[in-house]
Amino acid sequence: MFGLSELAIILIVVIAVIGMKKLPELTRSAGKATRILKAEARAAKDEEVGTAPTPRVVQGEVVPPGTGTTPPGARPAGAPDRP
Repeated sequence: MFGLSELAIILIVVIAVIGMKKLPELTRSAGKATRILKAEARAAKDEEVGTAPTPRVVQGEVVPPGTGTTPPGARPAGAPDRP
């Protein structure tokens, strides 16, 4: 009769043969998950310590409709949809 170690080896070989097509996809997904987890842990640590970068504020201006210029390639206001 087979022992536990022999059955485990046979099971590992069967899983490897059956899952050969999915193995690269699974390892790629595991790598992405690891990177995301590390980034989130680093962000949480920075937030806890208080060294998180402050958000950058970009000043803008409000332009009322009809007073601005039309960007290149854009259709002017009031122009028909089709020429």
